[in-house]
Amino acid sequence: MGPLDAIWHLLNFFAPAVGVAVVTTLLAKLLWRRQLAGARMVRLIAWSAGAGAAALVAGLVAFGRDGRMGTYGLLVAATAVTLWWAGFMRR
Repeated sequence: MGPLDAIWHLLNFFAPAVGVAVVTTLLAKLLWRRQLAGARMVRLIAWSAGAGAAALVAGLVAFGRDGRMGTYGLLVAATAVTLWWAGFMRR
């Protein structure tokens, strides 16, 4: 595997974390408009994507391979909890 292939492999590994973070942040900002008015969207996406990436790495270590349903469940749970913490608890 060449360096370009390795970069694409890493980008595709972390893409679900970024995608879930963006979608959940947009939905949260839409649903809880008043409560999350003071929270910056970039900060919420960054915290959620970081937690999602950590969940993907933890799933890879725990299961030994990528793409298990348990890993994606952990990704959704980590993103939701982090979004709640960064948006509502940390002001």
